[in-house]
Amino acid sequence: MTTVTTGGGIRFDKVSVAYGDTVVLDSLDLTVEPGEVMALLGPSGSGKTTALRAVAGFVQPASGRVLIGGRDVTGLPPYRRGIGMVVQQYALFPHLRVDANVAFGLKAQKAPRDGIAERVAEALEMTGMSAYAKRYPRELSGGQQQRVAIARALAIRPGVLLLDEPLSALDAQLRSGMLAELGRLHRDLPDVSMLYVTHDQSEALTLADRIAVMDRARLQDCGTPRELYRSPGSAFTASFVGSANLLRGVWCGAGVVDVEGVRLRVRGGEGAGEVTVCVRPHLVGLGESDEPGVNVVKGVVTGLQWRGASHRVTVAMSDAVEMTAEVGELREPPGLGERVAVHFAAEDAVAVADA
Repeated sequence: MTTVTTGGGIRFDKVSVAYGDTVVLDSLDLTVEPGEVMALLGPSGSGKTTALRAVAGFVQPASGRVLIGGRDVTGLPPYRRGIGMVVQQYALFPHLRVDANVAFGLKAQKAPRDGIAERVAEALEMTGMSAYAKRYPRELSGGQQQRVAIARALAIRPGVLLLDEPLSALDAQLRSGMLAELGRLHRDLPDVSMLYVTHDQSEALTLADRIAVMDRARLQDCGTPRELYRSPGSAFTASFVGSANLLRGVWCGAGVVDVEGVRLRVRGGEGAGEVTVCVRPHLVGLGESDEPGVNVVKGVVTGLQWRGASHRVTVAMSDAVEMTAEVGELREPPGLGERVAVHFAAEDAVAVADA
């Protein structure tokens, strides 16, 4: 009996998972390339954690196969899959010191005793926790505990690292620091494939090489962060990957969409009927513009937020349609109820067909 310890990526081959009559993962067909960080992004109940648990071996697919390094592991128990896993609540043993926690997986794998101390020291060094080896978990901060959990996962030298909402229990400042650490680990471990489950779009955009967007148990979209941000494949992806102005309209042809009687020049949307136009707030300017290819929309200011270095201005085109502009700090911001214009380039507006 051998353990899968090679890299080589992850393959979901039409994987479905069901609990009774409820399908919680529906025919997932997705590949995580060797050395790639893939984020599974979606709301609660979208199927992302179920997909990760199928790779870990904690749930058995109703159909389809899971492959690691090209090898079918669908029927293998978790301890023979050669994976490391980090969860949001750390799952450290409170009665064991840091070094013993990190050694736990190695001992469970019956690694040679003379090599365990070296592997533990290596993992602690990699995560910056060498100085804390003799402390108990209760003597560590939340961020330090999560580093220990990551060290424990890395100590077995996995080909695949699974991370299930690993930063959700940390405050904003710690999350930012841990994201930087995970990015550094990715650079230091170029052969390890990482599958990162999160509902936080900023984590996915910061860390992932590609993002798989999940909703209602199905894969909705997949691409690089830039691809999904600039050219989302659906209104759902547009709303979930980065903040967005989403304007419902009707395709008029020739790159034009009618929104509440206003004709907007856009990219995408060819051949569609009803569409959603996605415009990112930071690409919307305040005021008129007569430049070629620039859309101008007029409305009433219904919201104004000062954010230190910027102002966030919400303008209502009608009772049903609003646009938000994220602009630099304004010396004389408009008042609520004031009528203003906003503008954005046709290149910065993408039309996607409604589902």
